[in-house]
Amino acid sequence: MRIRIRIGQGPRIQNKEGKNRHLAMGAAALLTPAAVMAAILGVWRICADIGLTGAFAIPEGLFSHWQVWLGIAAALQLLSLALGRYGVKRRTPY
Repeated sequence: MRIRIRIGQGPRIQNKEGKNRHLAMGAAALLTPAAVMAAILGVWRICADIGLTGAFAIPEGLFSHWQVWLGIAAALQLLSLALGRYGVKRRTPY
């Protein structure tokens, strides 16, 4: 006894540019508030060092330094800008 299994053709893979632009725009929208939060933590650490605020939430370790938080904020914002530019990029007609 022979059994034949027929598998239909699925959707063709599209080889077009910018398939995930909507995902890039969504990620860019979420990265900007994350960058603001990191910057706020950096400013809080600076103010805690000066004595304007209470103790910082992370007393020791890598994330207890304000330079790390401001660097993370800058990196997140740059990534957000890059993803935003990729998301709105239009194809130029020839």
